[in-house]
Amino acid sequence: MESRIQRFLLNLFIGFTGVLVGTTPAFAAKPEALELEPLIVREEERRDVDVDRIDSENFEIGVSGGIMHIEDFGSDASTSLRFAYHITEDFFVEASYGQSTLGQTSFERLSGGSPLLTDEERDLTYYNVGIGWNLFPGESFVAGRWAFKGSLYVIAGAGSTEFGGDDLFTINVGVGYRLIATDWLALHVGVKDHYFESDLLGETEGKHNIELAGGLTFFF
Repeated sequence: MESRIQRFLLNLFIGFTGVLVGTTPAFAAKPEALELEPLIVREEERRDVDVDRIDSENFEIGVSGGIMHIEDFGSDASTSLRFAYHITEDFFVEASYGQSTLGQTSFERLSGGSPLLTDEERDLTYYNVGIGWNLFPGESFVAGRWAFKGSLYVIAGAGSTEFGGDDLFTINVGVGYRLIATDWLALHVGVKDHYFESDLLGETEGKHNIELAGGLTFFF
């Protein structure tokens, strides 16, 4: 038993003194045993990414239908065509052409006399050109599940209105909302005031003619 302890202490002493004098003890780890395994660098796996093509159509064309209240002549259905060019995300120019039909004045209904206008003269047509401004572009949520881009806009312009045998210079202002359903289809709803001066009833007066309409437009 003592011999084992002596051998253990002797080996411990030899190892300790070997470290001090720079020699390698018998039980020291061999250099090759201390070599690290080579570092394996794995190449990053690349994925094929499909990049959506963003449409850049700036032209818009469409049709609208609604009701137009013509001062002194009541309300009737109206239809219109519109063509727009989007200059930037905020501004666009628009040209529109529309038509409606004048009803009878209160005087004609109450008097029972001869009508003031022929059937042909009761056909109202207008055209105008204006500039629009997208005030609040953003998103609209439908049924809490779908999100669509949209914008509240204002528009103002000038043109001409023809009815009763006269061509009347017309100023129009309006407000509307555009909901972009897809990258090529949009839904519109809006109200517009067509203002002109007329002396058809004997005295020159300014007339406000309000049109409420909605429709579809297509981008291309």
